[in-house]
Amino acid sequence: MDSLTERLSRTLWVGVGLAIVTLCATFVLSQLQPRKRSASKLPVLGQVADFTLTNQAGEVVTLADLRGKAWVADIIFTRCTGPCPRMTKQMGTLQDSLAGDAGARLVTLTTDPEFDSPDVLKKYAARFKANQAQWSFLTGTKKQIAGLAIDSLKLTAVEKKPEERTDAEDLFIHSTIFVLVDKQARLRGVFETGGAGVAWTEVQPALLKAIRQLEREP
Repeated sequence: MDSLTERLSRTLWVGVGLAIVTLCATFVLSQLQPRKRSASKLPVLGQVADFTLTNQAGEVVTLADLRGKAWVADIIFTRCTGPCPRMTKQMGTLQDSLAGDAGARLVTLTTDPEFDSPDVLKKYAARFKANQAQWSFLTGTKKQIAGLAIDSLKLTAVEKKPEERTDAEDLFIHSTIFVLVDKQARLRGVFETGGAGVAWTEVQPALLKAIRQLEREP
């Protein structure tokens, strides 16, 4: 009887031990899950359609020129006195961080193609020390720009009515975000450039990390 009691006791303690091990393993896995999520691939948010635009040097740029490279895009206009200079300066800091990198590219679109000719964009690009080999300022017809900016990159660009303008340069309402595209021309990320309690000093490292992640992808 004592022997039976002893065996039952050992069985009970073994069961308790296994339960404790299981709980500990579950706890450890639960702590690892956030890390797995943070290291997961960036989601695919859409596909960029083919386009034909013109850069600040008057050269034709198509989607084929960017395939095989990760790239960051935004939309501004050179007469803007609001967020555009800030955004372009921020794009310039990305250029500095990517200096010497043969991969990633930067693309700035204009909402104001009737004014922002290649020559105007060239002068604006020079103002922000843009390296043309890495950073393209693109213009074209309104339809061409809308096809890339609005349809593919999900950026907003709306011309203000004359009665809604606060001054002569208050011409457009447009997105103030940077979007990230991968080597296969897929939209993979959206990054705030300011406002909404988000500091660029916090956004830039995250964006650079995402760029590096896309560069490692096939």
